[in-house]
Amino acid sequence: MQDDYLDAFGDPEKFGKQPGGDILSNKKTFLLIQALEVANASQKQQLQALLKENTPDKVARVLQIYQDCKIDEWAIAQKDLYLDEALGYIEEIAVTAKRKQPLKDLALLLVKRDY
Repeated sequence: MQDDYLDAFGDPEKFGKQPGGDILSNKKTFLLIQALEVANASQKQQLQALLKENTPDKVARVLQIYQDCKIDEWAIAQKDLYLDEALGYIEEIAVTAKRKQPLKDLALLLVKRDY
C-alpha cells in the first residue's frame, strides 16, 4: 500500500520519480480499487474512461478524483491500521523486547518511508 501511495502522492524529490506511473500503466492499485468503490457515479464513469485513454492530463485528473474521494486520507488510515495490527502481533511474540525491536523498526521503515 505504501508503494501505491508514494506512486500517487509521493514527493518526486524524495521518491526519485514522477508520481503517477501506476496511473499511466492502468495498474489496479489499492487506491484505484477504493476509489471505484467510494466514488459517485460521475467519478466512476470518469475513472473508467481514464483507464481507457492516455491523455496528457490523465495523472492529474485521476489524482483529483482520488483527492475528491479522500483516497489519500483513506490510504494513510489503512497503513496506520495495518501497522498497529502488525506491531500488536510482534508484541505478542514470546521473545525479549530487544529481539522484537528489529522487526518493529522494519515495519515502521516500510510503512512510514517517503522514498
